[in-house]
Amino acid sequence: MEAALYRPGTISTRILGAVFLWLLVFSGGFVFREPAPYELFAVVLIPFWFLAGLPLPRQIAPLFVLLTLYLIGGVIGLSQVKFIDDAPMFVAVTGFLALTSFFFACLIAEDHRRLKLITNAYLAGACFTIILGLVGYFRLVPGAYDLFTLYGRASGGFEDPNVLGPFLILPMGLLFYSILNQEKGSNIIRIGFMSFILLGIFMSFSRASWGLAAFTLASVFLLSLINARGAVDRLRMFMLLAVALFAGFVLLLVALSFDEISSLFAERAQIVQYYDGGRLGRFARHAAGFQLVADRPLSLGALEFGKHYFQGDPHNIWLKSFAAYGWLGGVCYPILVLWTIAKAGPLLFKPRPWQPVLIVGFVVFVGHQIAGIVIDIDHWRHYFLLLGLIWGMIAAEAKWSNERKYETS
Repeated sequence: MEAALYRPGTISTRILGAVFLWLLVFSGGFVFREPAPYELFAVVLIPFWFLAGLPLPRQIAPLFVLLTLYLIGGVIGLSQVKFIDDAPMFVAVTGFLALTSFFFACLIAEDHRRLKLITNAYLAGACFTIILGLVGYFRLVPGAYDLFTLYGRASGGFEDPNVLGPFLILPMGLLFYSILNQEKGSNIIRIGFMSFILLGIFMSFSRASWGLAAFTLASVFLLSLINARGAVDRLRMFMLLAVALFAGFVLLLVALSFDEISSLFAERAQIVQYYDGGRLGRFARHAAGFQLVADRPLSLGALEFGKHYFQGDPHNIWLKSFAAYGWLGGVCYPILVLWTIAKAGPLLFKPRPWQPVLIVGFVVFVGHQIAGIVIDIDHWRHYFLLLGLIWGMIAAEAKWSNERKYETS
C-alpha cells in the first residue's frame, strides 16, 4: 500500500512522481493561454504514471465512456465548421482535459491518500494566483494591472475573472469544512487562509463565483450539521457560523469603504447586466441557440456559435454541449452529471477518510452545474480535476467495501 502512494517503485522516482503531481495541480491556477503550463506538466506526468503501472479500475468506466463519447461528438462536429482555424485545437484541449480527469480518477482509486497532496497543491496555487490578482488590482508592480486584471476586476493567473472566482471555491470549501469539524491543525491558520481566498473571490467581481461561494458555504454547513456526532457539535457549528457571518459583514463594509471597489461592486451586484438582457443578450442567445441546435444533430462546430451565428459565446454549458459537441455530446453531458450525482450522493454520509473532500467536492460539482447555466465551464482545468477526484473516490469506496467484506469473511 505504501509503495502505491508515490508510484513507481524506487524512492527517487516516487519523489519525482509526487513533485510533478504537486506541480501539475499547482499550475492549474495559471492559465493565461492554451496550452498552459498545466498541459506541459500533464504531458510528462500522465504517461509516466500509466507506464509505471497505474491501474484502471472498472468503477470509473462510466466517466471514461461518457467523456469519450462527448469528445467524439466534438470531433464529428469539426465537419460543420466554416473555416478550419482554431476549432481542432479547441476539441483537442477538450480531449486532453478529459484525459486528465480520467488520470486523477485512477490516482485516487488506487490510493486515496493522494488527496492530501492534491488539495495542498490546489490551495497553494489558489493563494499564489490571488496574490497575482491583488498585485495587479492595486497596481503594486508596473504593468501588473494589464496582466492580472480584466475590466477592472482581478483575474490573477487566468485570462478571465470569471474563471478565477470559481477556481477558488474548492479550497474555500475545504477550509470551511475543516474549521466547522475541528480537524487536526490550527483553526486560526485555516481562518486566515479562508479569509484570503474569500478576498480573492470577492475581488474577481464574478457574480457566478459569489453565488457559488454562498451555495458552497451553505451546503457544506448543512451536510456537516447532518453528519455531526451530537448536539454539542451542532451548537458549536452554529456559533462558528454566527461569528463567520459577522466577520464577513465587517470585512465587506471595510472593502466597500474604498470608492473604486464600492462602485464596481454596485455595478456587478445587479443580477441582470446590460449584456444579459435585450434582443442579442446572453439570455436571448440561449433561447435562440437551443432552437438552432435542435436542427443540427452534428452540432454547429466548435467555436462556431459565437463566430458565425451569434455575437457571443453560448455562456451555458448545457447549450454549449449541443452547439460544439452535437446531439451526442449534448445528451452525454447531462447523463454524466446525473450519474456522478447518483453515485457520489449516497457516499456523503459514510464516515470514510476521504469524506471531507467528497462532501466539498460534491457540493462544488453541483454548484458548477448551476453556474453552468450562465457560463461555459467545458475548458476549466479545475472542473475536470474535480470530476476526476469525485469518480476516484467513488472507485475508492468500492475498493474499501470489498476489502471490508474480505476481512470479515
